[in-house]
Amino acid sequence: MTTNPASRRYPTPVLFTLFFLGLFALHAPLLRLPYFWDEAGYYIPAARDLLFSGSLVPTSMPSNAHPPLVMAWLALAWKTLGFTPVVTRTAMLLIAAFALLGVFRLARQVANTQVAAASAICTALYPVFFTQSSLAHLDLAAAAFTFWGLLAYVEDRLPATAIWFSLAVLSKETAILAPLALFAWELLGTTIWPRDRSRNRTPDTPLLFPLITLLLWYAYHYHRSGFLFGNPDFVRYNVQETLHPLRILLALGLRLWQLLAYLNLYLLTLATLLAMFRTPLPDRQRIPLPVQFAFLSVILAYAFAMAIVGGAVLARYMLPVVPLVIIICVSTLRRRVRSWPAIVVIVALAFVAALFVNPPYGISLEDTLAYRDYIQLHQDAENVLEARYPMARVLTAWPASDEITSPYLGYVTRPMHAVRIDDFTAAQLFAASGLRSKFDVALVFSTKYQPSHPLFERWGTWQRWKTEFFGYHRDVPPAAAAQILGGQLVYEGRRSGQWVAIIELARVEETRTNAKMPRILSNSGHSGLTN
Repeated sequence: MTTNPASRRYPTPVLFTLFFLGLFALHAPLLRLPYFWDEAGYYIPAARDLLFSGSLVPTSMPSNAHPPLVMAWLALAWKTLGFTPVVTRTAMLLIAAFALLGVFRLARQVANTQVAAASAICTALYPVFFTQSSLAHLDLAAAAFTFWGLLAYVEDRLPATAIWFSLAVLSKETAILAPLALFAWELLGTTIWPRDRSRNRTPDTPLLFPLITLLLWYAYHYHRSGFLFGNPDFVRYNVQETLHPLRILLALGLRLWQLLAYLNLYLLTLATLLAMFRTPLPDRQRIPLPVQFAFLSVILAYAFAMAIVGGAVLARYMLPVVPLVIIICVSTLRRRVRSWPAIVVIVALAFVAALFVNPPYGISLEDTLAYRDYIQLHQDAENVLEARYPMARVLTAWPASDEITSPYLGYVTRPMHAVRIDDFTAAQLFAASGLRSKFDVALVFSTKYQPSHPLFERWGTWQRWKTEFFGYHRDVPPAAAAQILGGQLVYEGRRSGQWVAIIELARVEETRTNAKMPRILSNSGHSGLTN
């Protein structure tokens, strides 16, 4: 599509090393944190199964049919360097550096070095990319290979395009959206530019090779597990229960919000929109329109597809396309605004602020450093739980139920007995109160970030939609939970809008190892990290 010969001027190993060292330095305080949420719930156990059994399909839990490339990478890192969170997070940072290198090279190819540098910096500091850089999820790896696939595509290197996109789908199945969107774009290309010989061709068949790769993985998964797209609960939650028309429309709105405005991204897109009313500066070229439309095809494919599937509307699912928005916005600002570097600096600082300051609307804990607060709160509470009630039956909800039963996740030193409920709503707690003989202690916690005065709090229709379509619920505060369960609140920790508490039932004295211990109330978690 377009070629920029100067793109070879910057040695790839040098750039990769710089990106990795920068990411490693920024993430150094986070590398020893135990595993969090979906890491603990699926990806770490799946990679651990591969490490010890050699099976590409998880054996310790029902399979979600995710392709195995990231789990294989983690298993290789553990086998080489040891099974520790530091090794895991460093291995993921290597993928993140590779992703940033892909963003830089792609932006350099379609624009110039200035746009490439600014886009890579903004991408690295964007809160969702930053937090995902060291978390053991699949989306950042899929994004990394997608960027390199797009680079090969705009350079008309068809075999490389097929390879990179195939690696992307082996990282996560949803990465198939990019090559399919480009294939559809090729079908439309000759209609939009009928006189452009570079577009007057049949769609590139290598763009369909990743689909074959994905189908081969699903065939293997079906052979090994008996399920084509994952276990029935996974398919039900992520596909069957997401097909309500109103839910799709609402999810599309949330996806567009994540693409254009989420966590201060609106500062960049709004500045770009205002810049469009300015006359372009002399001698400053835009990204070629065919490239922009190719990017747009991938962006829209993700927005619409991720509005249809996916039970949780997580921002990390959009990581393969948010950097494309950043590249286009930065290029537009450079073309039309002389002071564009100042705007980029402001946007970068706003991204950093969003990492530490929670917004006035709900977010996933994994999208900012709120995930660090969650981990520190649970570390402290579960240390107290293990020390004081080692033999107790603990009423709690996922993911704490996994945290206290699987020591390799990093929260406890030996397994405890968990009695699991779905959440800490009043309905769940009242139901549990009728089964007090089944548990001795309750570990309750906030399952989501809840702003003090959230936007749209008084809009009853939106609250009803969130509850019906997106699993929204309100956790009962610790004191009220203790009253419902008929126990005593003996430990409470709070940090940046999150909380965790231990509730002791009267008969728990029989299970405690120490005859008498003081009541503990804490307002902050334990860590050497600072805000």
